[in-house]
Amino acid sequence: MKDRNKGILYMLLASLFFALMASAVKYAGDLPTMQKVFFRNIVGFLISGYMIYRSGASFQGTNKKYLFYRSLFGLIGVFLSFYAIDRLPLADAVVLNQMNPFFVLILSAFFLGEKIKKLQVPAIIIAILGVVFIIRPQFDYTVFPALMGLLSAVFAAAAYTIIRHLRLTDHPQVIVFYFTGFSVFSTLPFMLLGQFQIPTLFQLLALLSVGLFATIAQLLMTHAYRYAEAGDLSIYSYAKTVFSALLGILLWAEIPDQFSLLGILLILLGAYINYRAKLDPEN
Repeated sequence: MKDRNKGILYMLLASLFFALMASAVKYAGDLPTMQKVFFRNIVGFLISGYMIYRSGASFQGTNKKYLFYRSLFGLIGVFLSFYAIDRLPLADAVVLNQMNPFFVLILSAFFLGEKIKKLQVPAIIIAILGVVFIIRPQFDYTVFPALMGLLSAVFAAAAYTIIRHLRLTDHPQVIVFYFTGFSVFSTLPFMLLGQFQIPTLFQLLALLSVGLFATIAQLLMTHAYRYAEAGDLSIYSYAKTVFSALLGILLWAEIPDQFSLLGILLILLGAYINYRAKLDPEN
């Protein structure tokens, strides 16, 4: 299998597990936001640490500067995303955060020198339009939380672009270990200062599932960026919207209406246009 196809496959699998993670967050109920963020990372911190220990690799990492930047930008992105979700309708917060692949294209072109082909521009626009059709945000929110939601996409895109750079120096497990560890120790003080609620058994299982699914998704996504360009993979991250729709049908009997089905078709069309853009050397 070609490296680009491997990258796409890993990104699609990562999107599936991100959708599973979102479902687990929904099952966790009204627990404090900081508690959900903590559990999102503690499982990954332990698993990635164990995997590095078993492999005999070094915990230190090679490019510490960019490992720090990836961790910092990723954590800020998560905080801002959760801030927006807590204060906006969920659909509005999600559609704002879904802007991150567009920012990945810009950042990867500017910092990594990866070219944006002409056909990729309408591909991204069509995919974003598909997301809007699926989510149909109301846009009845105040300015500040909306800006925070949009900024979460910017910081997420910065983190993903840095992952593309780190593929040259550090193993995916090390990248995940640094990010999750940084996140755990950054959120721990908030947990100790009152941002913790004793969960029920069901909520505890949901929280652990959030961490497990997030870890698997992070590892798959990090592998994806080792095999393909950040801008090339960005369109395929929209697959989590498709997977989320399917999980909604299976778990909550949320049957998509005609607008959602149209959105899914638009996303697939955008992915196909992007695929054709990469095949055309003259584009």
